Amino acid sequence: MVSEQTITLAGSEGTGKGQGPHGSRLRQAVTILVLIIFQLPLAGYLAPGEGLSAKVRREGVFWALTFFLLAYVRVAERRPLSSIGLKQPTSRSVGFGLAGALVLVMGFAFIYMIIFPALGLPVNESQMGAVKSMPLWFRFLLVVRAAVFEEIYYRGFAIERLTELTGMRWLASLISLAAFTFAHLAYWGWAHLIVAAFGGAVLTVLYLFRRDLACNMLAHLITDGVGFLLG
Repeated sequence: MVSEQTITLAGSEGTGKGQGPHGSRLRQAVTILVLIIFQLPLAGYLAPGEGLSAKVRREGVFWALTFFLLAYVRVAERRPLSSIGLKQPTSRSVGFGLAGALVLVMGFAFIYMIIFPALGLPVNESQMGAVKSMPLWFRFLLVVRAAVFEEIYYRGFAIERLTELTGMRWLASLISLAAFTFAHLAYWGWAHLIVAAFGGAVLTVLYLFRRDLACNMLAHLITDGVGFLLG
């Protein structure tokens, strides 16, 4: 578990001339919020449109944002990628990733087949159909990008840095879970927040237990693959 309570931007351990610790923590909080929240509208702004070419460009923006965050950790923070849970995968990464995927797939099936009908909630078939109508190669790239991008931003970076900022891992986990859940609202609608919240909760618990993004990415990849490639 991370022992330090705060980090200082650009890898400096001091607060800078004329800047107190409160100012440093405020800058850190603003930086974290910008990195984990405001990247979503940025992709739509830089690559507007609903055609395949626009969607491909948006995927490119998300990959660029992914590499930007990794560079931020290595260059600006001067920290190893293991500080956000990126480390050498092991056989345990695969095992727990498969177990996490099983829990997710079973849970989603229960939500769609039992919870939604019981509550009279509609399944967003139009949006699901729009995704499944895209070429297989694009859906594959979409699934891979979502697993990599979302786990790095919403699990590894968000949980670790918010824990250091607040000193409370449970609060950091709740904030990252809320950000992840509501990131799905614009496209999927309110009913789907149940699905996103469940998926985010399972992936959050998996990360807290393992602190291994490879494990999380595998679980995320398999789950989305079942839904968007095989479903």
